[in-house]
Amino acid sequence: MKKILGFLFIMFFLLTGCSLRNDTAKDATKEFLDQYKNLSASVLTGLEEVVEKESLTDSQKDIYRDILKKQYSDLSYEIVEETYENDLAYVKVKLKVYDLYKAQSEAAKYLNSNMDEFKDENNNYSDKLYLDYKLDKMKKMNDKVEYTIELTCQKNDKGKWQVNDLSQADLEKIHGIYNYDTES
Repeated sequence: MKKILGFLFIMFFLLTGCSLRNDTAKDATKEFLDQYKNLSASVLTGLEEVVEKESLTDSQKDIYRDILKKQYSDLSYEIVEETYENDLAYVKVKLKVYDLYKAQSEAAKYLNSNMDEFKDENNNYSDKLYLDYKLDKMKKMNDKVEYTIELTCQKNDKGKWQVNDLSQADLEKIHGIYNYDTES
């Protein structure tokens, strides 16, 4: 799960390369987000690459894969504004995702307060036991968090609108792992 940020950038490049009928920046934004919701082949390929790189057992990988699929397919969004300035367009989107940051944060706090529960038969800390617990918290997370992000779009060489690079914070918001505790 430490490699999720790298995954976010892989996913972004896989998703932005596609543009079927993006006559407006709003169309490009909708296509970009719908690839997550519809678990497109490129999303599933990227998801599989990141899950396989994790130091998880096979059963943990299955659970993690299911968590990410649920996150993407249950993502909801509303395009609230589209503005154009010269060759750029800005699309403001409200999105709701499962609050995986909260699940991870709660798991870390629980670990710190209950370290003895995560010891193996030799009384040593077991990362496997902790990851099982953390994945279970993520799997059971039904609380959603709402964010507003602004995607920047521009036309590609074929004259179709495409989504530009997203900030790391916006990618983390889409994936539900944004640390909102650092906001003032």
